[in-house]
Amino acid sequence: MLNREDIPTSDKYDDRPAIVKLLTSPLAALGRQAIHLVNSLGAAGIFLFLAFTGIFRPKQLSKILHQIYYIGARSFGIIALVSLFTGMVLGLQSYHALVQFGAEGALGTLVSLTLIRELGPVLTAIMITARAGSAITAEIGIQRISEQIDALYTMRIDPLRFLVSPRIAAAIISFPLLTAIFDVVGIFGGYISGVLLMGANSASYIYRIQSNTDIGDVADGFIKAIVFAIIVSTVSCYQGYFAHMRTDGHGAKAVGLSTTAAVVLSCVLILVSDYVVTSLLIGG
Repeated sequence: MLNREDIPTSDKYDDRPAIVKLLTSPLAALGRQAIHLVNSLGAAGIFLFLAFTGIFRPKQLSKILHQIYYIGARSFGIIALVSLFTGMVLGLQSYHALVQFGAEGALGTLVSLTLIRELGPVLTAIMITARAGSAITAEIGIQRISEQIDALYTMRIDPLRFLVSPRIAAAIISFPLLTAIFDVVGIFGGYISGVLLMGANSASYIYRIQSNTDIGDVADGFIKAIVFAIIVSTVSCYQGYFAHMRTDGHGAKAVGLSTTAAVVLSCVLILVSDYVVTSLLIGG
């Protein structure tokens, strides 16, 4: 026989009829998820603020340079490769679409603006998330579960300033530079497929890029790159830093789950924020 002590605490004083519980339980679950989301956003915001203030503390330059090499320089190869073939596909598809309307002269404009304003920042951020963001989460997560971060506390070293601040600073510097490389290599890829392979006019391709691309287009792409840098670095570091607090796994499993969550969440937030930032830039 079921005793009152066996009843969960949350249900002991719930005298609502069963039908009311059945109807309100989805709303209660939705409310719990909303509260969890708000709590997580608040915690991530505080995490970012504390880490960002640590960037300007003394003796950070060497750590930031090391992270620029790790996040930026070592991502150059994959960024160049992806941008080259993205530009080639874009040039090929655009040429076939424009030639139907006799507007193949606009190929340079279409390729350059598409890359500079949209594809460059987004694909660069996703590539860096896959290569560097996942590694950041795994590295910090392992340091957490192996109690290396606790050891930093015992040595009176701020883990956020020591581990997270250099990575956020390096991401803010590296993302725009890699985006610029993506744009240039992608435009060259469009030139290869559109001009060299399909026979579009070379002078028209270059002239349209020069005449229809201004500094405002480049600035919009860099603004997006900086926003994506803050998102990716914060999500990756946050997931690794709090890997030990996951409820769905412990130890190495928690690190793996945190790494997966960091990549998925970063990619989703990149696309969502891309729409928001684009709306603000167009509206402005």
